[in-house]
Amino acid sequence: MDASVERKAGRRQAPTGLGRACLWTACAAGLLHAGFSLYWALGGRWLLDTVGQWAVSAEASLRTGLLLGAVAAFKAAAALIPTAAAYGRLPEPRLLRTLSWIGAVVLVLYGGANTVVSNAVLAGLIRPDTGYDRTATIGHAWLWDPLFLLWGLALLGYLVLSRAVPRRTG
Repeated sequence: MDASVERKAGRRQAPTGLGRACLWTACAAGLLHAGFSLYWALGGRWLLDTVGQWAVSAEASLRTGLLLGAVAAFKAAAALIPTAAAYGRLPEPRLLRTLSWIGAVVLVLYGGANTVVSNAVLAGLIRPDTGYDRTATIGHAWLWDPLFLLWGLALLGYLVLSRAVPRRTG
């Protein structure tokens, strides 16, 4: 029996051990992403140039601030909902767990692909016809997309380690 979660009669209990570490790592990575989006939405500039020229050139725009605020809210919800659901604080645990599986896979694919592509551009293996923003590419290759990847892998780790085991009969 997996030691990461106590299981009784095929039900999940609050995560323990490695499962809990994975869950809280995923939550922290998501909240870090959300925190920076909120910081930029409120006019902060630190590391803003690592996300791309669109953010730097439009940082004073109300529309950009609102967009970044919505992104921050979405990221925070995506980080907090699986954590709250894991501790039985939200209704519809099966639906939320399914959504968490989908979100984890999307985060791994998105973060992984963008990390690889950005690093390939920096290494000269891919040469964009229109050139590229080196600072933003470094930000995506070494910070933002690896953080998405970590978030997704940690969430997947929790989900795998916390699967309910059906009760054996007989």
